Amino acid sequence: MKITAIRLERLSLHLDPPFHAAWDPLPRTRAAATIVRVETDEGITGIGSGDTMDGFDAYQDLFVGRDPLDIVRHVRVIETMNFHSGRYWPLEVALWDIIGQVTGQPVATLFGNVHSRLRAYASCGELKPPAARAESALALREQGFQAMKIRIDRNRLEEGLATVAATREAVGSDFEIMVDLNQAWRMSGDVEPALDLGSVRRTVERLRELGVYWVEEPLPYADAAGLRALRAETGVRIAGGEMLDSFGALVDYLEHDVLDIYQMDVVLAVGMLRSRTLAELAQFKHRFFTPHSWTNGIGVLANLHVSAGVGGGPYFEFPHDPPGWTPERRDFMLAEPLQISSDGFVEVPARPGIGAVLDEEAIARWRIG
Repeated sequence: MKITAIRLERLSLHLDPPFHAAWDPLPRTRAAATIVRVETDEGITGIGSGDTMDGFDAYQDLFVGRDPLDIVRHVRVIETMNFHSGRYWPLEVALWDIIGQVTGQPVATLFGNVHSRLRAYASCGELKPPAARAESALALREQGFQAMKIRIDRNRLEEGLATVAATREAVGSDFEIMVDLNQAWRMSGDVEPALDLGSVRRTVERLRELGVYWVEEPLPYADAAGLRALRAETGVRIAGGEMLDSFGALVDYLEHDVLDIYQMDVVLAVGMLRSRTLAELAQFKHRFFTPHSWTNGIGVLANLHVSAGVGGGPYFEFPHDPPGWTPERRDFMLAEPLQISSDGFVEVPARPGIGAVLDEEAIARWRIG
C-alpha cells in the first residue's frame, strides 16, 4: 500500500453568538478546523484534524509514495518537521485511522483496549460570574456529568475563587471540580508576567479548602521546581503538559516527578505514538494520563482512542460549555457530534480507525477557498 495524496481542507464556521474563551481576550466569532485526508492506492482514506497544519504543503513529498503503515518512520519524520515549522500531528492521526481500517479495529484496540468508555468531565472555556457558573454546574450535572473544570483568570483571582466556592456550594461534595489557571498557555502577543510562586501557593491552598480535584497549569512549564514545590507543600494534585511538545522534556518531568496528571494532547503536543509511551510511563509511576482535548471532534476522538487504549483516566476532557461551546459547534465537520451518555461517559466508537464520519455537506459549506 502506498500514500497517493494528502489533502488539506480548511474550514471556518461562523459563530452567532460568539464564544469568549477565558484564555483569549477577543471573542471567537469563528470556529476553525483543518481536515487532513491521507489517500492510498487501495482506496482507503485516513482522517485527521486538530491543528492548523500551516506550511505542511512543503513537506508532502516526505510521505507521498510511502507505506502508510510505516508509522514509526512517519512519526520520526513529523518530529523533524515540527522542529523547523508547526505541529503536524493531525497527519499521524490520519495514518492511525488508515491502520485501524486496514486491521479492522478501532485505534483504541490497537493501543491496548483497556477501556471502551471513559468518564467525562465538562471542560468549561468561558469566564462566568459565580452565580452563572454555579447554575451551569447544576445543568451539567443534570446532563450526566459528574465533574467539571473551571478556568480562573490570573488577573482576577478573587473572582475566580468566588466562582469555585459558589459552584462547590451548589453541587455539594459528590461532584468533582478541577481548576485551570492557564499559566502555561499564552496567546500570541501576551507578554504579561505569570503569577509568582507565593501567590499561586496561596491560591492553591484556598482551592484545597474547596476540595478541588486538581489545579492545572498553576505555573509556566519552565518552573518545574515550583510545580514540585506546590505538590509537596499543598498536597493538591497538579496537572499540566498539554502543549509541552518535547518528548524529552516530558520524560524529564516524569523522571523528576513534576506532575500528578499528565495532559499531553496527542494532536498538539507529541502525537499519538509518543503519548502512548509517556502515558504508560506515567501510569507505571502511579500518575494519571488525562489528555487535553480542546480541539474539534476529530482531535477529541484521537485523544479518546489513546486514553482508552492505554487506560487513561480517571476522567476524560470533554470540551463543553453551553450555550457558547457545544458539541454541535465543536464537531460541525462530523455527521454526528460526540455526546456523553446519561451516566456521564464518552464511548469509544466501535468503527475501525478513529471512527470519524465526516459531514461532507457541512465541509463543502464551510470550506475556505
